[in-house]
Amino acid sequence: GDKAFAQFLTDEIKEEKKIQKHKSLPKVSGGWELEVHGTEAKLVRKIAGEKITVTFNINNSIPPSVDDDEPQEGQKADEQEPDLTSTPNFVVEVIKDDTKQTLVLDCHYPEDEVGHEGEEESDIFTIREVSFQPTGESDWKDTNYTLNTDSLDWALYDHLMDFLADRGVDNTFADELIELSTALEHQEYIKFLEDLKSFVKCQ
Repeated sequence: GDKAFAQFLTDEIKEEKKIQKHKSLPKVSGGWELEVHGTEAKLVRKIAGEKITVTFNINNSIPPSVDDDEPQEGQKADEQEPDLTSTPNFVVEVIKDDTKQTLVLDCHYPEDEVGHEGEEESDIFTIREVSFQPTGESDWKDTNYTLNTDSLDWALYDHLMDFLADRGVDNTFADELIELSTALEHQEYIKFLEDLKSFVKCQ
């Protein structure tokens, strides 16, 4: 059984490498620096007196596909390929040099917005929550007020979106983040298959 499993994985890895779009991770325009730790990625950008970091994790970032996940027998791998787009939640932190507070904005890609080619003006991501956290502390406090945008005055929401856009977090950025996340997810998936193959072969 293990031999057949290892053989299957070898073929699968070959197929996945064939459809891999990016041999190296795509860049995000606008001077963002990328740090990757396993499945977590962080983009950092410094502008006049501020540091903006965007963090996301590729785990569970591929929305479930509507029909069967598995390609049917005889169906070519590239036919099911377009479905696999990674749209992770991402957290934007804005740190101003002279304050002890960090503004944290929790952003999501709405699930029904995936085909958004038609209407150009709509935003491809939404802000779900906004809070202040003490700068430099890794553990966020549940006692800090968190603003949920569901019941928010739309004018305030628009200003928050503009605030992000002024710092380089706009639709173009969100599109490039999907591209980066998808490439990273695929890279990690291939690595996982390779690790699984070595594990299965290990006697």
